[in-house]
Amino acid sequence: MNKRLSRRNFTKLSLTGAAALLSFSDLKSQPQPASNCIRLGGPVFGDLKDPQEWIKAVKAEGYKASYCPVEVGADTATVKAFEKAAKEADIVISEVGAWSNPISKDDKERKEAIKKCKDSLALADLIGAGCCVNITGSRGAKWDGPDPENMSSDTFDLIVQVTREIIDDVKPVRTFYTLETMPWALPDSADSYLELIKAIDRKQLAVHLDPVNMINSPRRYYNNGAFIKECFQKLGPFIKNCHAKDILLQTNLTVHLDEVLLGTGGLDYKVFLTELSKLKNVPLMLEHLKTKEEYTQAAANVRNIAKSSGITFC
Repeated sequence: MNKRLSRRNFTKLSLTGAAALLSFSDLKSQPQPASNCIRLGGPVFGDLKDPQEWIKAVKAEGYKASYCPVEVGADTATVKAFEKAAKEADIVISEVGAWSNPISKDDKERKEAIKKCKDSLALADLIGAGCCVNITGSRGAKWDGPDPENMSSDTFDLIVQVTREIIDDVKPVRTFYTLETMPWALPDSADSYLELIKAIDRKQLAVHLDPVNMINSPRRYYNNGAFIKECFQKLGPFIKNCHAKDILLQTNLTVHLDEVLLGTGGLDYKVFLTELSKLKNVPLMLEHLKTKEEYTQAAANVRNIAKSSGITFC
């Protein structure tokens, strides 16, 4: 049985852990490319069970990246057919979502979530997706909701234990398990993400960056450009995928932040795209919109921002 790791003492790692930290330090010191084209992606609509029909739908939106087109449980032949079609069309499969609560207080929910994470990570590895992504979860009644225990040392330790189990059981070689950032759960900052990376200490753990999900105060909202730069500076070598949306601070008597259509909020997309363009082959994935028309508008907005900033989409 694995010994639980205290948040306060996670730096007291084994020689293996120390070696991993040294590797992390080496990665941070490596120079990044000056600029790369960015692969934009998003959902595609329709009953796209045929790989070539899926590719046509992706290309019709002008995307160079896509969410995983098959579900957990698909047979190997189908998975490989979609992987082959993506490679031939130069489409990157960005992520497999494992959305669930692997730290739930409910035993049944927790066990089912951990199984879903393992199965999703196995699918990501089989199809060659950039990552498998989930949030760390919540100790509250709502799987992705706030709870006083979410930021505790005990929850930190539980996240470490569960994430290690998922990665160690699947043993992925072509993909990475990633933890999406959240406003009221770990990780909620670049530094808290680094703490988890170091404590979990697994080569196939990486970063899924969603800046909007970490904008949780007026201070961070109004200074989000500097915050985004900090995230890329500290997490850049580990980032495998990014989500694209926007956020708006509303005029209320209490702090109220709303997720809005990309280009209609306050996120500093010039900084976001500039920093992302320094990484190689990391997709930017549109999400959380309701209609095909909204995704078309969001894509047009982000392309216009990129063009005005001298940034290239693939």
